[in-house]
This record gives sequence, structure tokens and C-alpha cells, in this order.
Amino acid sequence: MRKNVTIVVLVGFGLGLWALASGPADSAAGGAITGVVKFAGDPPAVKEIPPTKDKQVCGKGPIFDESLVVDKASKGIQWAVVSVEGAKGKGESKGATFDQQGCTFRPHVLVTPPGKVTVLNSDGILHNFHSHGKKNPALNQAQPGFRKKMEVEFKQAEIFKVTCDAHPWMTGWIVVSENPYVAVTDQKGGFKIENVPPGTYSLEIWHETLGPTKQQVTVKAGETVTVALELKK
Repeated sequence: MRKNVTIVVLVGFGLGLWALASGPADSAAGGAITGVVKFAGDPPAVKEIPPTKDKQVCGKGPIFDESLVVDKASKGIQWAVVSVEGAKGKGESKGATFDQQGCTFRPHVLVTPPGKVTVLNSDGILHNFHSHGKKNPALNQAQPGFRKKMEVEFKQAEIFKVTCDAHPWMTGWIVVSENPYVAVTDQKGGFKIENVPPGTYSLEIWHETLGPTKQQVTVKAGETVTVALELKK
């Protein structure tokens, strides 16, 4: 299916958006990139997924298909990954955590530098952590209810899907990124990346359903560049 992408770049207009991720704090005299990733057209209907197993736990709250989450009011797309390609900096590992809660993965999209990730089982039932990496060896590990925590490691940068063989509707994504200048969009499609060294870069946007796209962006010291992006199927 052909993907049409309309991109508008606005400079110097602050949106005050909540940052889900930002660059390293020691980037002196850097600038910031902020913006919103929006869906072109009518927001798709929210699809609820009925659990077919372990209903005493999985049925406590609604489970939704998160492959394309669009806010009705703002048309902002949640769970898009925005990264600044080419910017040099060293990321700081803060101990990434990937939880299995309510028979869903939390967060739905996890961004982490190469290294160890703590996988939690907050449900107290049998889950099965199954990663589908290509550069990183695929993992397929059972995590019984009594095993509340386990550690896995991903050394190579890539984006891959994670599933649970015990609950087939469970799908999440892990983005292993050596680039510290990366963010995940919030519920209204907003993002903010701070402390980016001055320069002209390729801003890459990835979404599991709408695919990747790129746009050139120029960052100036002490200034904020605001990017408005519109994605369409």
C-alpha cells in the first residue's frame, strides 16, 4: 500500500509538549526539536480485543489494538518513534523496563540503548517473552507467574517485534538505538528531543503501521525547532 506523507516544518513556535525521551544532558549549547506527528484523514476506530485465555486476569480491564492509536481530538499518533540521525552523542542507560501488565506490553514501544532490559511479569500468570530480532538473536523464554523479573540483553541496534506465545494478542516493540536523540510520541502525538548539537540532520519517523519517513531539520544552539508531521496510509 502506498504511503503518502505530508510534512510541514515550523521554526521557533514552542508547543510545550511532554517529552518521553531526550538527548544526553551533557550536550552543551544544544538546541531542541519538538513537534506533533498527526494522522491525515479520519482517525481509525478503536478496536477492543477480547481475551481468550486467563480471563480472570486478562479480562480485568479492556485490551485495545495499539498498532495504530490516533487521538480523536488532536489526530496525534501515539507510539511513533522520532530520531535525529547523524547527531553525535553518548546515550545513558537508565535501566530500561518492559512490563507485562493487564496482558499487554507496557510500554507498547520501548526505546533503549544496547544492553540489558528488565522484563517484568506484573500479572502473576504464565507469560512467554518472544523477541523477533534479526541482528539480535531471537529469544523465546517462558516467564511463569512466580518469576516476577528477568533480564534479557540486546547488543545490536534494530527495531523488532515482541510477542507472547501464551497470549497471541500481545504485541509490543523494542527499539534498540545507539542514537541518544530519540523520543516516542505521547497520547496526542507529541514529542520533544533536547540538547541536540547544532547542525543539519535527517529526522526519521518510524511507526509500526505507517512505516518510516524522513525530513531534514536544522538545529541551532539555544533554539527550538518545531516540526509538524502528517502521516497517511
